[in-house]
Amino acid sequence: MLEKWFKAIYAFDYTPDKPAAYGFFHLIFTVVGFAVCIFLAIKLKKVKGKTADLILFGCGAFLLITEVYKQLFYYYCMDINAVRYHWWIFPFQLCSIPMYLCLLLPFLKEGRFKRALYTFMATYNLLGGFMAFIEPSGIIHNNWTLTLHACVWHMLLNFIGFFIISKKLSGRTKKEFAHAIIVFAVLAVVAFIINLALRDVSDGSVNMFYVGPSNSPLAVFSTICEKFGWQLSTVLYLLSLTLGAFIFFLVPYLYDKKRGKKG
Repeated sequence: MLEKWFKAIYAFDYTPDKPAAYGFFHLIFTVVGFAVCIFLAIKLKKVKGKTADLILFGCGAFLLITEVYKQLFYYYCMDINAVRYHWWIFPFQLCSIPMYLCLLLPFLKEGRFKRALYTFMATYNLLGGFMAFIEPSGIIHNNWTLTLHACVWHMLLNFIGFFIISKKLSGRTKKEFAHAIIVFAVLAVVAFIINLALRDVSDGSVNMFYVGPSNSPLAVFSTICEKFGWQLSTVLYLLSLTLGAFIFFLVPYLYDKKRGKKG
């Protein structure tokens, strides 16, 4: 039953020509999406108590439901020769993490650990959501439902980041950003362990967080992999992500500092 249903969806939404990068669909979705995310984040910043966590829990639930759809779609439709699992879409990439964290937040006590998770999503994941629309090759597919899934998913990461910042749930000190780096480092280690554990069964296609040992598919870093090995590429990639996340941390940090001086 499921196979027939997904095959029907595949036949309906498949297009031989992907939406063009920086074409009409991409630009309209990006501009409207960011405008809506910022508007909602500002509009909802006055919610009280546990409501903020419930909003984020709702985001996590939506991500989970759409992730199940994506996994089933690939399982039933993306191989014309057989129904099989595509290990490379195992849901533990950097941009998958908010799905887990948002579902976890309402059950965590307020404190350093929870604030570190907020800070991680407002920096590393906001960076991921932002970059997905700057370099859209990873969110544009030959199937409209997959394209919409990827676009909505990454735009939701932007909303989550903006909402956390507007509510001042994320850390605003350098020490608190350091805690987000620790969260990122732990997750990267877990991703590397997953890569090793699934390396044989996936024929090396699993590369969570793009930390190796398989070569990175990302521009620039794939070239570094080929010339100097995955180890150097991974180190440079992780440092680049942390630098980018720090830039996203600096915006509210400097804003608060400026307001403090005026006050």
